[in-house]
Amino acid sequence: MNAIHDIINLMDNYDKRAFESYLKEKNKRNDVQNIKLFKLLETDDIIAINKIYGTNNAAYHALNKRLYDNLISFMANRTFVNDTGEAHEVLRLLVVSRLFLEHKLTKTAFKCLAKAEAKAIYLEHFSLLNEIYHTQIQYAHLNLQLLLDDVIAKFTANKEKLNREEQLNLGYALLRRELAEIVHKGKVIDFREFIIGTIGKLEVSLVEILTFKALYQILFIANEYASLNSNFTLVEPFIQKSYAFITGKEEMAGKQLYYHIYILYFMANIHFRNRRFTESEAVLELMHNQMQQQNKRYYPLFCLRYFLLLSLNKNYNGEPENALAIAEKALKDATKKADLVDVNDLRLAIIVFCLQQEDHAVSKYMRQYVHSDSWYDKKLGMVYAIRKSLVEILMHIQFENTELALSRLKSFKRRYKKYLAEVNETRVMDYVLLVEKYVLKPEIATTPAFKQGIEAMVQPNVQEDIFVLSFLGWLLAKAYKKPVYEVTLGLMKG
Repeated sequence: MNAIHDIINLMDNYDKRAFESYLKEKNKRNDVQNIKLFKLLETDDIIAINKIYGTNNAAYHALNKRLYDNLISFMANRTFVNDTGEAHEVLRLLVVSRLFLEHKLTKTAFKCLAKAEAKAIYLEHFSLLNEIYHTQIQYAHLNLQLLLDDVIAKFTANKEKLNREEQLNLGYALLRRELAEIVHKGKVIDFREFIIGTIGKLEVSLVEILTFKALYQILFIANEYASLNSNFTLVEPFIQKSYAFITGKEEMAGKQLYYHIYILYFMANIHFRNRRFTESEAVLELMHNQMQQQNKRYYPLFCLRYFLLLSLNKNYNGEPENALAIAEKALKDATKKADLVDVNDLRLAIIVFCLQQEDHAVSKYMRQYVHSDSWYDKKLGMVYAIRKSLVEILMHIQFENTELALSRLKSFKRRYKKYLAEVNETRVMDYVLLVEKYVLKPEIATTPAFKQGIEAMVQPNVQEDIFVLSFLGWLLAKAYKKPVYEVTLGLMKG
């Protein structure tokens, strides 16, 4: 039933009424219960479902399965017919050309194939081009005017491009899977070596980026790698490559809107994490403009990420009130369909903003975390769960909830100490131990040794990550008895 609910949530009212008409056309008897069940599921009327079907589980599950199959069939047909994307237009031309060829409508079929080929070349859609050339070659005997040698040459050249794209896609899939293991299961590996090994084994070349999709895939891995290492200077070269690629492909941007928006987001994020706030906001403006395209088709998907990154830029560029207003409005406006990760990233940012301003509203947002630490580990990843736990500890200390702070510190060490040692993040545990010393004996904060201990955690000759400095800034502010926000910004400028 959860799967059916998920599909129904994708449908608007027009889709739902169209599906009911679809079922009416398929039903051969008047006593079929599928429309009735659909309406009950649509309104989430569990009581009525249990009342009607509770005594006959076998009949209910059979009806539920048939309804699910019909939903899949309806959504597949509707997506194919209604999608106005150019890739779908190419696919439709390819399908209809094959139908014409089967019925010997040769001239019309090859015109459709030629039109499909031109569109696919423009879109750099190598897999569709492969099918188009394959069809032209298969039916070449029906069109003696076709220059078969030319088609074979184009087919061969496209196969090479398709192979490079497929190899990159395989590498991307392997790296994404490994990242999922690292983020959600705490798997310990040398991810840098894994990247090098994967790329070498598949003979993937990162020198030649073929498409918007390929650049998106590379930037995704680059961002995740930099995030795991808390060092975004490692991926600086990708910024220049991304700018050059987009500038040279401006006419293609609208045709690859999903990947284009994602690329701009990654670029803005790299700028932000390297403290280039003006450049990050400039790219965010480009991203926002693209989010308005195609009747805001991708706006719901990207809006929370956009507002999160915009608010972060504002906060660390000296506009804390503006930052908090942007983030709070975005979180308030978030729909039930919003991505879980995006919502929680936004919530954590708001908590950090409030904590830096010593705003008691932080407690309200922290109470919105209703699940266990284990749940956040699995659903949002180890890095997120660790940051959330640390922020919660600092909140309790800031508002003098000493017992709760000590309890959470004890839980943090028990849960994450071994993992942090395995991933060579001992600096986090060093920080936690300093925080614990401060909780147990607050007067220790003003001693030279304590201050030196905090300052020694800032890595020399490295541009520290903003989020790392945010944690250090909080503790350093306690040592120097200064406002947290002021000390944090000072650390970044220093």
